[in-house]
Amino acid sequence: SPLNRIKTLMSTQPNYTQDDEKKPLVSFIITYYNESVDMLKECVNSILSLSLNAAERQIIVVDDGSDVSPIDLLIELSPDIIYVRQPNLGLSRARNRGIGIAEGSFIQFVDADDYLLTNTYEQCLDIIRYKETDMVLFQSTGSTTSTPHSEADGPMSGTDYMAHHNLRGSACGYVFRKAILHDLRFREGTLHEDEEFTPQLMLRAENIYSTEGKAYHYRVRKDSITHKTDKRWRMRRLMDAEQVIYRLKNKADHLPVSERIAMERRIAQLTMDYIYNVIRMTHDATHLDRVLQRLTKHDLFPLPDKHYTKKYQCFRMLVNTAMGRKILMLALRVKG
Repeated sequence: SPLNRIKTLMSTQPNYTQDDEKKPLVSFIITYYNESVDMLKECVNSILSLSLNAAERQIIVVDDGSDVSPIDLLIELSPDIIYVRQPNLGLSRARNRGIGIAEGSFIQFVDADDYLLTNTYEQCLDIIRYKETDMVLFQSTGSTTSTPHSEADGPMSGTDYMAHHNLRGSACGYVFRKAILHDLRFREGTLHEDEEFTPQLMLRAENIYSTEGKAYHYRVRKDSITHKTDKRWRMRRLMDAEQVIYRLKNKADHLPVSERIAMERRIAQLTMDYIYNVIRMTHDATHLDRVLQRLTKHDLFPLPDKHYTKKYQCFRMLVNTAMGRKILMLALRVKG
């Protein structure tokens, strides 16, 4: 149980100073936009169920202009919840608003239609309490239950982690120390904001722990922003993804060597995913050719000859040739 795990660590001094004890350990920033109140209730209750007392947690709900305010539900759940309502300005602005309010030593983002798997998330709390860490990575799942893993890999720097692992971009997939943010915020007015934010944040982390524990329940909804199917929306998502890659490439060009190598792996992964989605979502060879021409001008194509993963090597071998691209086009047309 969480209590037993905490008891076994009592011989180790908690890893926070006297100043830290005056503020919450974790600020949970929940972004809400027209989700059902039942989902929001489940989300908030998953946080209230953690082994954090009222002084150790801060729950911030940022309502991004929902049709109906959930404030009555929130008052019913807990008098300590901070509720902020803004016009519909998008997920990035909502999260940035939450960051501005957050007082905790650590920050955890949670989407209102998802929730924390309390039993597994307790391991992350143990790590930030008793280890010197800037970030704890964990897994997401569509399952409603999970089993904690007894071990976590670390510590390692964010640079080292990125250089040797494929990164999961979601900003909800980790809890991180607020102090490492400095001036970093989510880019507003664009999609794929997590993909731009997460690698930059990770390079700022000196000590990371990673667990295979599935601590976050991700709910798949057909009406969510990532599942819109109209053509204009698909094209916007693709174009925004391409711009994220260009911006990260520009940042990588000005990084120290070790950080640049780490960022280049992430950029190659994003470029692979982007080309895959262009093929899958458009089935248009002419459009693909134009995309590859633009990527070539930015030195992003052909994909670099790196042994990141077997999937990467196989995709690179195919997409870097005209015949391979035809094979991918046919295969994804059938699959799609």
